[in-house]
Amino acid sequence: MNTKKLNRTMGYVCMLLFCLSAGVKAQVTKPAIGKVLNLAEQQYKSYLKQYPDAALYPRSVNKDGSIRLVKSKDWTSGFFGGNLWYLFYLTGKGKWKNEAIRYTETLENEKYNKTTHDLGFVLYNTFYKAYQTTHNNRYKEVLLEASKSLSSRFNPKVGAIRSWDFKPFKYPVIVDNLMNLEMLLWAAKASGDSSFYRIAVSHADVDLKYRFRPDHSTYHVLDFNPENGELIKKQTFQGYADGSCWARGQAWAIYAYTFLYRETRDPKYLLQAEAAADYFLSQTDLAQDPIPFRDFNDPEIPNVSKDASAAAVAASGLLELSTYVGTKTNYYDRAQAILSALCTDEYLAKAGTNQYFLLKHSTGHRPHQDEVDVPLIYADYYFLEALYRYQHYKK
Repeated sequence: MNTKKLNRTMGYVCMLLFCLSAGVKAQVTKPAIGKVLNLAEQQYKSYLKQYPDAALYPRSVNKDGSIRLVKSKDWTSGFFGGNLWYLFYLTGKGKWKNEAIRYTETLENEKYNKTTHDLGFVLYNTFYKAYQTTHNNRYKEVLLEASKSLSSRFNPKVGAIRSWDFKPFKYPVIVDNLMNLEMLLWAAKASGDSSFYRIAVSHADVDLKYRFRPDHSTYHVLDFNPENGELIKKQTFQGYADGSCWARGQAWAIYAYTFLYRETRDPKYLLQAEAAADYFLSQTDLAQDPIPFRDFNDPEIPNVSKDASAAAVAASGLLELSTYVGTKTNYYDRAQAILSALCTDEYLAKAGTNQYFLLKHSTGHRPHQDEVDVPLIYADYYFLEALYRYQHYKK
């Protein structure tokens, strides 16, 4: 860590410790939100001018500093359209709605894609917002077709949806996969087809059985025997080690078990969401910084990259979770602390920099040295979503 960055970080930590000792809660102020929205409008206006092709989607930056653009099959392709929808919701400006529709509709052919578990990330983040906003049944039908495609990856012997198709895994189920269940739960209500609900709940229950350690930290990958459904191995792919806790994976668990409770009202999901949240927050407490390192158990901490994307996902999940648990927890206040940190210059980009992304310092795949300490489009998505939720859940 260079001296300049160390001084900024220590300054933030000292401020946080002072606030905690004085009983002062970090708050996300109206000027801070206004600053983010102004930045987002400037960044996206510049991006759209330079890269007008709506069939290419910003994901991150390459090692040479150039922007990394992807096609619709990439699991991150739906986040930019989702960001545009949130910018429309947060500003009320019709031009962002028009751009959101443009970046939504170019994804439509992915509704037939049966080679991925990421259809929720790609299509629910975009087409659900399009349908919710316009009530155009075309968007609803896309989501129902996508739900059929996602359901085709369900193996009843395992009781879960397969994540990846590549070796050496036999039948991997990753924690990220939980996030795509929200689309299935919506599809069950929208279509009246209860099979979508049964698949989602089965997957969640299998995940709940094997995903968590006694301290409620998560394994990244569960690998099963597809012939008999037996668990073969618990391991990692993007974390530090099989026995460590990858920060974004923990954040996915907070977020997903919260919406699973919302959609089913099954208390076991709420309890697990709370347990996952408590573990996440205990680890950021140890680091005295609400923005986690990329893996909570990396022995090289503090000389490893942070993951602003994990923080953004957790903040969004914590805000919704706070609405179900009353005043007995401080999830709302902790989400505010995360958002306050993300709104500082340490994490929030300046206009015209950062290849038009909003947040800095995210980590995608550290073991493969891919997207380390860079902006990530999904960090921006959950950041904007958390700000939107903050405004709507505000006490």
